Amino acid sequence: MTSESEFDVLVIGGAGVDTIVRVPELPMPYADSVAVEPVISYVAHTGTAVALASRSLGLRVKFADFLGEDEFGEMVLRRFEEEKLDFSWLPSAAGTTRAVNLVSADGRRMSFYDARGVAGEFLPESFYEGWLAASRHVHVVIAGHAVHVLPVVLRSGASISTDLHDWDGVNEHHKPFAYAADHVFMSAANLGERRDAVLREVLGRGRARTVVATDGARGAYLATRGSDAVRHYPAVTPPAPVVDSNGAGDAFVSGFVSGVLRGADVEECMRRGLVAGAFACTIHGTAERFATETDLAALLS
Repeated sequence: MTSESEFDVLVIGGAGVDTIVRVPELPMPYADSVAVEPVISYVAHTGTAVALASRSLGLRVKFADFLGEDEFGEMVLRRFEEEKLDFSWLPSAAGTTRAVNLVSADGRRMSFYDARGVAGEFLPESFYEGWLAASRHVHVVIAGHAVHVLPVVLRSGASISTDLHDWDGVNEHHKPFAYAADHVFMSAANLGERRDAVLREVLGRGRARTVVATDGARGAYLATRGSDAVRHYPAVTPPAPVVDSNGAGDAFVSGFVSGVLRGADVEECMRRGLVAGAFACTIHGTAERFATETDLAALLS
């Protein structure tokens, strides 16, 4: 990758802490008390995972977000310092964003997400304008405060990606992100029979070049500008047993976007995303380890 930019990817939003509880199955039957494996808290959330997964694939990453001045914020900062991840932050009065995720024996997860947003809180343009000017691509997390970044990034001319997660195709919160990004990702979990229609609607109403719905063990679905077809891509067999699907969607995003930034065609970008996502499912935690280019090359071959 040759570029005069200082960063390949600027990630806006999505730092936090996941507390993971491993349960026998999902959904859990009601019980007053359930014995579980050790409960572990990880530095995580979608921005963290995209940033670390992108860096693992050789991209130069800058990460910016709000963070609480609390014990969880200190935990995040310690991890990023250990990782030598280039992270800048502003204090949030609401504290550090958190989630409690139940993970079943087959690796599926259910997340209880505590966004902790503050009404009217947003990152001032002066905070990130220098990094934006020095970045080839911007991944904007769907945090409430990050919607204010979208028009600024659009003016900059940098390409944009976003992950709508388990959007139902209707919720208004997600639409500004869906219609502003060049590369839009989402889970198929809540789309049902409207999956293909939602992918086409994002293309029709927004500026996206590609729209992808990931669907776990069923693979992923791709819609591209200029085509009415929604193409299905089968899942890739993970290189080890599946233990935790936390972070798999973020790994897919990073695999795909890294392909775009390397000039790969959409077929290769999809393969990179599927392999990176499958690899992430073999690692406990949300953002503990991601595939490298060497890992991708081995699995793609």
